[in-house]
Amino acid sequence: MASACSATATTTGTPEAAADAAESGSATAGAEGTLAVSVARATEQPIARFIGVTGTLTAEEQADVAAEIAGRVVATPVERGTRVGAGAELVRIAEAEVGAQAQEADANARQIEARLGIAGGTAFQIDRVPEVASARAAAELARADFERAEMLVEKRLLSQADFDRSRTQAEATARQLDVTRNAAEQQYQALLAARARAAIAQKALADTVVRAPFSGVVEQRLVSVGDYVTRGTRVASVMRTNPLRVELTVPEQFIAEVSAGRAVTLTVDAYRGETFTGIVRYVSPALKTDTRSLVVEAVVENPGDRLKPGFFATARIEQASPDRALLVPAAAVRVVAGSPRVYVVSGDRVEERIVTTGQTVGEAIEIATGLMAGEAVATTSVAQLVDGARVSIQQD
Repeated sequence: MASACSATATTTGTPEAAADAAESGSATAGAEGTLAVSVARATEQPIARFIGVTGTLTAEEQADVAAEIAGRVVATPVERGTRVGAGAELVRIAEAEVGAQAQEADANARQIEARLGIAGGTAFQIDRVPEVASARAAAELARADFERAEMLVEKRLLSQADFDRSRTQAEATARQLDVTRNAAEQQYQALLAARARAAIAQKALADTVVRAPFSGVVEQRLVSVGDYVTRGTRVASVMRTNPLRVELTVPEQFIAEVSAGRAVTLTVDAYRGETFTGIVRYVSPALKTDTRSLVVEAVVENPGDRLKPGFFATARIEQASPDRALLVPAAAVRVVAGSPRVYVVSGDRVEERIVTTGQTVGEAIEIATGLMAGEAVATTSVAQLVDGARVSIQQD
């Protein structure tokens, strides 16, 4: 009866027990038989080290575009998501009133130009002003008359009264020339003021069209046709999404390893398994006092706009100088119950070593502790090996 019960218990054991028994039997067979394996030696090589940091993607440029003048919105040629170039029209405001003001200001300026004898964009020359030219001619004529009067009075051919009259006329015309010149100078200053008013009026006319400050994408359009806007009213928001910025926070102990121009690789949850590359553009000159960390900004190319501002990114920054590391093929490492291990081949036996792994470099993996340079490790049939198993080295 006892034997039957024992047999029944063995037959109806749990699947886990059966698996343990099978693994034990396999291990025993591996230890007793000879298993052919390939080997590779642990080698020291310089590798690039990376600093793991996190950050958030932001737009390269983002602007809330506002109206420069007050008026009624008459056209909105863009919608949310519209791609625009620098200077593209976002919103148009009624231009009737400001257009009339611009015409009036321009007419006032041209009127003064005509009075001063300025035409076709010629420079101001005071002697070409008609009033100045006329006053100069009168002064020169009076001066000539006075000089003749002086000669006549010396010969006693002209009365003193006529001589005094001639002298007074010469002095009066000379003073009139000075007055006319001063008036022309004042008119020229008035012309400069009129031109400034005309330029302001032209700017107001141009401001009836609200334009994109740079090429990018319209994030929001905040007004519609018929809305009345005042100066400073936000009408649209534009952002540039290629490239993108990512602000990263680097711990204090890694500051010496970070510099502008270093390579950055980053991943985002939206595209698992994909890696995006960028360059460190800015390194803060000071630490954050609250976290004792350094702010670093990198730029990431985004030609297809797959990355979006606001994405949370996990980034790796390449350190300034490479470091030597002990590498073995990744196939040589076996993980059991969360513990990585390798099998060191010595003669016709293997020794199981618990190791600490580090960075992965292509098809190799770094061994931080548990192995020495030059030691040979098994790279094939690793899952069948146990400590002390007999092996033969397979020639590749």
